[in-house]
Amino acid sequence: MNPKKIAALMDTLILTCSRQFRFNPRRVASDMRYKGTQGEGKNLVHVFKDIHTQSQIDLDSRSMAILREQHGDTPHWDDAEKKRYCQTDAEIDAEIAAKQARLEATKASALYQDHREHLLSHYKGSPHYQEGRPTAREVARDLIAQLSAAQDARLTEFSAQMQTNDPEQLSHLLLAPCHIERAAWADKNT
Repeated sequence: MNPKKIAALMDTLILTCSRQFRFNPRRVASDMRYKGTQGEGKNLVHVFKDIHTQSQIDLDSRSMAILREQHGDTPHWDDAEKKRYCQTDAEIDAEIAAKQARLEATKASALYQDHREHLLSHYKGSPHYQEGRPTAREVARDLIAQLSAAQDARLTEFSAQMQTNDPEQLSHLLLAPCHIERAAWADKNT
C-alpha cells in the first residue's frame, strides 16, 4: 500500500479512536503502526499495532475501530494500557521528560561509562563488531547477572537511581543510550 493511503488510514484511525475511546490523538499517532489488511470483502479490516505492547486495533470499512482485546492466547488492551492512551498532552510530556532524564542518568552513570565500549561492540555497524558474537541484549543481561552476583557498587548505585532491581529492566535501561548511538551510526552511513 502506498504511503499516502497509509497516512490517510492513520488519520482516520486517530479521529476514530479519539471519538470512540477518547484516546489522545498524539498517543495514537506516535505509538500505532500500520501492519496491513486482514479478511476479504465486507470483512476486510486494516490492522494497526502498538509498537510497545503489540496490542492491535482493527479499522473496518465503516471507519469503526475495534480493539483486539485478545490476540491468540495473549490478552491485550488492559485497563492500564487504555488509560495510557487516554493520557493528556501534559501527562505524555511528563512521561517523555522522565524517559529523557533516565537516559541522561544512564549515560552519566559509572556503570554505563565503564561498559559502554563493550556493549557497543556487540552492535552491527560498530567498528569493533564481530559476526557470531552474542547480541548486545545477551551481553547486557550477562553483565547485569555477573555484577549482581559480585554485588558491584556501580550496579547497586545504578539500580537505586533507576528505582528497580529487575535484571531485564536494568539491561534495557543500560542499552538505551547504545540504541541512540547505533541510530546515529546508521544515519551517518546512509
